[in-house]
Amino acid sequence: MIPWLDDNSDDFPPCETALHTPNGLLCAGGDLSPARLLAAYQRGIFPWFSPGEPILWWSPDPRMTLDPAAFRPSRSLRQRLRRGGYEVRLDYDFAAVIRACATMPRKGQHGTWITSEMQTAYLRLHTLGYAHSVETWIGGQLAGGLYGVALGGMFYGESMFARTTDASKIALAHLARYLRQRGDALIDCQMTTTHLTSLGAREMSRSDFIARIRELSALDIPAGRWPCDGARQSWESATPAEH
Repeated sequence: MIPWLDDNSDDFPPCETALHTPNGLLCAGGDLSPARLLAAYQRGIFPWFSPGEPILWWSPDPRMTLDPAAFRPSRSLRQRLRRGGYEVRLDYDFAAVIRACATMPRKGQHGTWITSEMQTAYLRLHTLGYAHSVETWIGGQLAGGLYGVALGGMFYGESMFARTTDASKIALAHLARYLRQRGDALIDCQMTTTHLTSLGAREMSRSDFIARIRELSALDIPAGRWPCDGARQSWESATPAEH
């Protein structure tokens, strides 16, 4: 059995009490209010549940993370980044990004965990300056992107989508560079995949991850909308270390 959250409190059980199977299931219930969501992320917890289920809260061990300085695009992606022909925008159309993440068909998946309730909750966080989108635009159309939550130097990735080849990878590459330029940072990728590993992501123990959250959340980086043109420069302007 897992604990059921008190509707009148933003407290969570200690992450160490999360189940091993399924990995990281911590508790259920509560709501998706901004206060509860921010309290969760600050503790290394995120919501993930299917339609018809109660809200489920997770803190897996280990945790997949990406140090922006360790991002390593493949040769084909580097070529695509250098070739250009796209524009990356920050927080330009957050609603379109989360809607696309919710509706994009995915191999081996039926339905979506990004329910209308989840979309509404993260749109509220976006309005408050905590949730952000990184968007790849090609030919004036939204071709791919990602969204997540930023607290201090932490970026908690939630989902990404691509309508054309490499569109979501382009967004991730520019997110890594944008965060690196702002200072010390870490991207939470939540679950381990071979795709993320190939781009430089690595597993981190839950205890180390939570310790890192404490450090990065304390950085004086105020919430607020990211500049729409913050990532519009071409990839060729990147530092040599990123090539």
